[in-house]
Amino acid sequence: MAKKSIIINPLDNVAVALCDLKKGETEQGVTLAENVNKGHKFALRAIANGENIIKYGVPIAHATEDISVGKWVHTHNVKTNLSENLEYEYNKVDCTLKPGKMRKVNVYARADGNVGIRNEIWVIPIVGCVNGQAKEIVETFKAECGEDGFDGVFTYTHPYGCSQLGDDHERTKLILQKMVRHPNAGGVLVLGLGCENNQMDAFKQTLGKVDENRIKFLVCQEVEDEIASGVALLKQIAAVVKKDKRVEKDISCLKVGLKCGGSDGLSGITANPLVGYFSDYIVSVGGTSVLSEVPEMFGAEQQLMNRCKDRATFEKAVKLINDFKDYFRSNGQPVGENPSPGNKAGGITTLEDKSCGCTQKSGSGPVNDVVFDDGFVTQKGLNLLNGPGNDMCAVTNIAAAGCHLVLFTTGRGTPFGGFVPTIKIATNSELAAKKSNWIDFNAGAVLDSDFDTQLEKFIDLIVDVANGKKTKNELNNTKEIAIFKTGVTL
Repeated sequence: MAKKSIIINPLDNVAVALCDLKKGETEQGVTLAENVNKGHKFALRAIANGENIIKYGVPIAHATEDISVGKWVHTHNVKTNLSENLEYEYNKVDCTLKPGKMRKVNVYARADGNVGIRNEIWVIPIVGCVNGQAKEIVETFKAECGEDGFDGVFTYTHPYGCSQLGDDHERTKLILQKMVRHPNAGGVLVLGLGCENNQMDAFKQTLGKVDENRIKFLVCQEVEDEIASGVALLKQIAAVVKKDKRVEKDISCLKVGLKCGGSDGLSGITANPLVGYFSDYIVSVGGTSVLSEVPEMFGAEQQLMNRCKDRATFEKAVKLINDFKDYFRSNGQPVGENPSPGNKAGGITTLEDKSCGCTQKSGSGPVNDVVFDDGFVTQKGLNLLNGPGNDMCAVTNIAAAGCHLVLFTTGRGTPFGGFVPTIKIATNSELAAKKSNWIDFNAGAVLDSDFDTQLEKFIDLIVDVANGKKTKNELNNTKEIAIFKTGVTL
């Protein structure tokens, strides 16, 4: 008989329902005092008003009233413990990982030493005013030339590139420049208007040296027919890209992003731990994993900090957390009001609850580096990356930092995908069955199986995707970007 509830850590004073439970049922040695829905928590013992709620072995909230044994524990009777910046201590823990078995993948070797898992052609507008022209150039090219010999031609539109100032403008420019240099693109057409803030000459100057046979530039105001001119440039790019062939490399060449969205009470029990086991695997064989969503580290940050490889990395992690808290407060917002209505409906109560589940995706390995807005991920191992929790912005940030694909866990379901393959991992079997057109892997299967078995299947899927198998977001042509905006609009 399948388990109906789980105690995640022996220190916990709450258990989590793995299916809908009814008042009067006995679970974990207690009689339920009321109905408890799947993914939600119930008290294992009496919890006094003001006492901490313990889940994952750490506090995730405090009680706002006396909670008797067997009672439902959720937003109606608990409150977050999060507040201002904290004083953190570096208590380094041993994060040594046992080496895993090396696997092989077939990828595209780029001239700069990087590899790509796709060989696509991209049209990237540097200002939203030419979004329509970018789309028409792509569609005209596809109608005239097709997409044989490479992995497709796509454009990534956005509303920015003009009427932005300072750091906000620089962030937009930098994200787009990182996309231009991304190894999943065999070639790129950079498309401008001519009068925007994000001027093409300045964009090219800070972009750095590129292969001019693969990267082309077009300013629409400078030509008579921008569609014909754009298509002609894409034809030149395609002639080069079609010559690229896959070569065999160790799986350690991959950079893998870690993301969750639409979390539920099972996220930290099934999908996120599974992704964490994969993170440990890829790190153990010399590869790279990247955890972002800084607001969803709040409440679990000390655990990450204790895994930093040295004090310098710890100090960068402290800055990462405190800078994002300052960003919240500078906009008059509290640091602890993150869980969405969907999160709460699925059983997540506070940001600490969400964060302790979210950070399961990082596994147990050492934090090797912390990356801020101005950099690519360059260090092997587990990296922390600056960025918000918003699905579209976070996946864009993670991919722009150099990740070849993103592992995206979800308990509620989403069709979204970024500009790199976005593998959707369901936390529960019901979601995987209902939205099979969105979901690539069912982590809910670990409840009836075990993590070792499902991890091997999951690694097989990653290898297949790296080798060219399309993810559901690619099959559905759901490939989008969203640039994290922080400043005023003129």
